[in-house]
Amino acid sequence: MPTSLQEGCAECCWMVTPHTIYVHTTFPTAYPAPHHSSQGRASPCIAFVPISGWNGDNMLEPSANMPWFKGWKVTRKDGNASGTTLLEALDCILPPTRPTDKPLRLPLQDVCKIGGIGPVPVGRVGTGVLKPGRWSVSFAPVNITTEGKPVEMHHEALSEALPGDNVGFNVKNVSVKDARRGHVAGDSKKDPPGEAAGFTAQMIILNHPGQISAGYTPVLDCHTAHITCKFAELKKINHRSGTLSF
Repeated sequence: MPTSLQEGCAECCWMVTPHTIYVHTTFPTAYPAPHHSSQGRASPCIAFVPISGWNGDNMLEPSANMPWFKGWKVTRKDGNASGTTLLEALDCILPPTRPTDKPLRLPLQDVCKIGGIGPVPVGRVGTGVLKPGRWSVSFAPVNITTEGKPVEMHHEALSEALPGDNVGFNVKNVSVKDARRGHVAGDSKKDPPGEAAGFTAQMIILNHPGQISAGYTPVLDCHTAHITCKFAELKKINHRSGTLSF
């Protein structure tokens, strides 16, 4: 057992993220990089960076307390990267691409009613691009089509709304009862959204008092929708191979 705070920090503490692996140590002892191929992570794509937040080793600048560490390297399709410090490992993380090439999908978070303007659906753009001007908007699963007006974010007009932007727009001839939280808005002329009869999802069970089998009816939160669903079929995922089994 450690007898001091510094000795406690000297113990090896792993922190694993989808992009980088860090090991916390305060003395220059070589720790082997763990094997992650069994967990679906390719080791050449993950940077192994030994750091010490207590002493500031390898955080912003290379540390003289770790002469055994010669730097990290990652190999990926979008380009290789190498470095020594944690800051360099964070800088080499590639930002995810926004799905702007897919049809417009905007799950509604709320529908506000503003005097003199009318109903204003508010939500976050999931896929596609939403541009200002008059456009034909369709709401699913109620199959209501109407005309949409300029797009705003935080009371400021936008030239275009990309995935991740929280926006609001005005609609005609739609009441707050017709379109509400959980519905999905899209362009009625370009692959409009429709009602889904079923979908496949990955479920992680932390704790459950009873048995879960086909026919179980839970209440799920799908994006902004709060709806009752029914399990039609259950499959197990093999995390080592990624295959499904009944």
